[in-house]
Amino acid sequence: MMANAIRAQQLMQRFLTRLRLTAIQNRPYTAAATASTPAEAAPHVPVLCETAIEYLQPKPGGKYIDMTFGAGGHTRKLLDSCPETTVYALDRDPVAHQLAQRMSQEQNYEGRVIPMLGKFSDLPQLLQALDVPPRSFDGVLFDFGCSSMQFDEAARGFSIAHDGPLDMRMDCGRGGVSAADVLARIEEADLARILRVYGEEKAAKKIARAIVEARNALQRIETTRQLADLVAAVLGEGHRRDKLQRPSHVATKTFQALRIFVNNELNEINYGMVLAQELLLRAQGRLVAITFHSLEDTIVKRHLNGNVIEGVANPLPLKYSGHDLTHDPELMESFVRSNWRQLHRHVILPDASEIARNSRSRSAKLRAAVKIK
Repeated sequence: MMANAIRAQQLMQRFLTRLRLTAIQNRPYTAAATASTPAEAAPHVPVLCETAIEYLQPKPGGKYIDMTFGAGGHTRKLLDSCPETTVYALDRDPVAHQLAQRMSQEQNYEGRVIPMLGKFSDLPQLLQALDVPPRSFDGVLFDFGCSSMQFDEAARGFSIAHDGPLDMRMDCGRGGVSAADVLARIEEADLARILRVYGEEKAAKKIARAIVEARNALQRIETTRQLADLVAAVLGEGHRRDKLQRPSHVATKTFQALRIFVNNELNEINYGMVLAQELLLRAQGRLVAITFHSLEDTIVKRHLNGNVIEGVANPLPLKYSGHDLTHDPELMESFVRSNWRQLHRHVILPDASEIARNSRSRSAKLRAAVKIK
């Protein structure tokens, strides 16, 4: 007990020292700007845009749904590639919804963009209000994760690179609780599990314990700077490298985990993949999904491969399943039979020229499939 108290006191001293130095220096907070967290805001550039539209194969009179409108880059490209198409533009972010409304009023796109505000799970009600029946669309496009607009605006609380309120809600507070509220109330064991599962953070227990000790000894953690400094105090000042061997801040995984939890992202992605089958025409409707980390990509991949149990992506990979334990091959095949035919053999990655233009595209993966049932 005495050792734990001494360690907690040392941790708090390091944390408070960092806060005092930051206040004295009054410097703009860049949190070791790296390739993954640039200090200067970059304009939003849609990732794998031409490839996504190529796989959607827009056709005259076709109806498409952009499930993650963002700044509208993919939608604009789709509309320009085939002037007789219509796009239903969905986004939970009110800022993105405003951009969709503006696009719908542009002369070239008037009557061809239908803005909708809500999450994937809100879509059935939104389409019902517009009198759009199921199986009405020729293509569905997903571009998962946060947009550059969200990361670059300090007040949204997504980025380590910009100091701001620790919010992280994609819907700008229309529902749910902020990341600061989560850290103020959550139990240590639950927080550790969130960091380990959603952030793939190996030091999840240490970080969770430090957050609970900090809030008990000091005050609520309410800003991105406070959280980043606390994690750095726990793990040290050194930089990590992500799966692509890029330098990243030591708090990156903590921020990712909180963002996913606050926005219920993985459940929404799973629901969106299930919903895509109901949205598309009975056959030959196309799906394109762009992901940015392994948790997103795993859900998409398992849905496309038919590795789904009761509408949810199987949490265990099929390599751990003993196919030899069943005497009914047809029954086993029915469990893994997919409703999709993938349109490419390997996952599609951005090429060197796109990465040079847009460094945030480096972790992107694109999967495309056509509905066969």
